[in-house]
Amino acid sequence: MTITHYEAEKTSTPKTVTVDPSVPRVEIDPFSIAYFADPHPAQEQLREAGPVIWIEQWQCYAVARYAEVHAVLHDPLTFCSSRGVGLSDFAKEKPWRPQSIILEADPPAHTRTRAVLSRVLSPAVMKTLRDRFTAAAEAKVDELLSRGRFDAIADFAEAYPLSVFPDALGLKPDGREHLLPYASLVFNAFGPPNELRQTAIERSAPHRAYVEAQCQRENLAPGGFGACIHAQADEGKIAHDEAPLLVRSLLSAGLDTTVNGLGAAIYCLARYPEQFDRLRADVSLARNAFEEAVRYESPVQTFFRTTTRDVELSGITIPEGQKVLMFLGAANRDPRRWENADSYDVTRRTSGHVGFGSGIHMCVGQLVARLEGEVVLSTLARKVKNIAISGPIERRFNNTLRGLERLPVTFTAT
Repeated sequence: MTITHYEAEKTSTPKTVTVDPSVPRVEIDPFSIAYFADPHPAQEQLREAGPVIWIEQWQCYAVARYAEVHAVLHDPLTFCSSRGVGLSDFAKEKPWRPQSIILEADPPAHTRTRAVLSRVLSPAVMKTLRDRFTAAAEAKVDELLSRGRFDAIADFAEAYPLSVFPDALGLKPDGREHLLPYASLVFNAFGPPNELRQTAIERSAPHRAYVEAQCQRENLAPGGFGACIHAQADEGKIAHDEAPLLVRSLLSAGLDTTVNGLGAAIYCLARYPEQFDRLRADVSLARNAFEEAVRYESPVQTFFRTTTRDVELSGITIPEGQKVLMFLGAANRDPRRWENADSYDVTRRTSGHVGFGSGIHMCVGQLVARLEGEVVLSTLARKVKNIAISGPIERRFNNTLRGLERLPVTFTAT
């Protein structure tokens, strides 16, 4: 079975692999600019091609339906992360940076490091941040209401997390301009060796140097997430040389996905004013409105796993040592799982979406993102009557993330 070809980047492709003829071969390139610009028609084709498919462009297996994506995410012993969650196979090539000890780790090593972050980012800790995050959200919305027209990405979706998260982490004020480029770099590097990945890595040196320095204990303010991670090393929960790597993981996981999640939420509420009216009528829907935006737009679109053995998935045998590409965005709009999957509905029961992943590798920054999303949308619901798109939007292209570069909007006060 062959699916319509989408424009591919001019890059090298991996060595051809012999694949069972029963596996549908798909000629869509899910890492091309044409695909990124409008992925939903292609994602429908990917889902309907079969439960397990073969991506010709990058010579890897893939799953795009919710059931199979969920199954892969929940079987970390068979579909491992330690060989890389991008197309690169760490068993065959050196990682571009020191390997993550949580995102790119398997049990039991992952269990130990994940437990540390679960303590540092517990629901109890999130409660202590709520008042500070809410006050910052109210101040930001008041400022933007006074301006009326602004860019919802740079002035809101980026500016708000940058006003609260680095302080919560304990970063020094200087050099924070490296944070967003570093996070974008990390997610671009999960993709194949296309121009986006190669350019990001080539330009990475100053961002990597900044982040490496900021993750050291002496550069982190007392009481922040970073200092708390280092304190866990003092208690013997992790080694002292592991602490900076965990701080680094939190830094990249806690910012870019939140930025794109907030951007998605504002974009959805502007496009679907009837849904914003529902939210304004019932502010308790703020958390759900954010979750639905994450499901609907899927800021994190894809991740890879590698098989540790021959495994049968939905009647297809995937050999050991094969990369499996999970289309999280396609799964989040799978009509087999979601009724009216292509509609944004703030009252939808969103439980089970894979916008933050699922299983043991669920996004380590999810609680921070959800707190920020909830306080921002509840503040909008109380203070803003209308959100209108006031100019042309621009999309930001990234191998893993889906988001906007520019979203001009106008806020009207209640």
